[in-house]
Amino acid sequence: MKCPHCLIAFRGSLKKTLICQTGPHDWRAGHVICPSCNEIIIYLLRSAGWHSFLKRLVYPKTISRAPISPEVPELFANDYREACLVLSDSAKASAALSRRCLQNILREKASIKECNLDDEIQEVLDSKQLPVHLSEALDAIRVTGNFTAHPIKSTNSGEIVDVEPGEAEGQLDMLEGLFDFFFVQPAVLQKIHEALNKKLNKKRKSKLKYMIPMEPRGDINKDKNK
Repeated sequence: MKCPHCLIAFRGSLKKTLICQTGPHDWRAGHVICPSCNEIIIYLLRSAGWHSFLKRLVYPKTISRAPISPEVPELFANDYREACLVLSDSAKASAALSRRCLQNILREKASIKECNLDDEIQEVLDSKQLPVHLSEALDAIRVTGNFTAHPIKSTNSGEIVDVEPGEAEGQLDMLEGLFDFFFVQPAVLQKIHEALNKKLNKKRKSKLKYMIPMEPRGDINKDKNK
């Protein structure tokens, strides 16, 4: 498991204490001490079968993921943080917030026209503007989420629909990848560019021009034959 305090993964088992029995269910409190930061982690558990429990994180009530870069605008960061925060309570609610965040990114950063989320994902995949690893992950998220059966339209992008196990976590991972591509990497490259220009200024050489990625030009050989 991963410690929600220090975010370091460790192997450990919960120590369970029976609280009460209600009908077929046992309610228990479970806790474990993180060996890295020595902080306590507390869960509420409800029996869900033979030696099986559904668990909910009670303490700490925090986002159990690495913090996102300050380069990510609040328009997207707010939905992402809230999706992380409610994940332990409701995977459905978390996935709904992630879908809304994803839809906003595709529209604002990838210039995708407003439609339903399934078609919007297909449009950005067809545009070839994302790296292969992000395109494949985005397509997998769409297939897993069965967005065709549950079209998330512009009028109801925060709709609550059923999710598969692990789907909400996968959508958060996808958002982190898009944040890195659209916001973090360009900011890093810009800083490198500015640092090089400072060095050139000291040597009284001409500044470098910031290279903006060119749009796809199609078939180069076809252009030469014209």
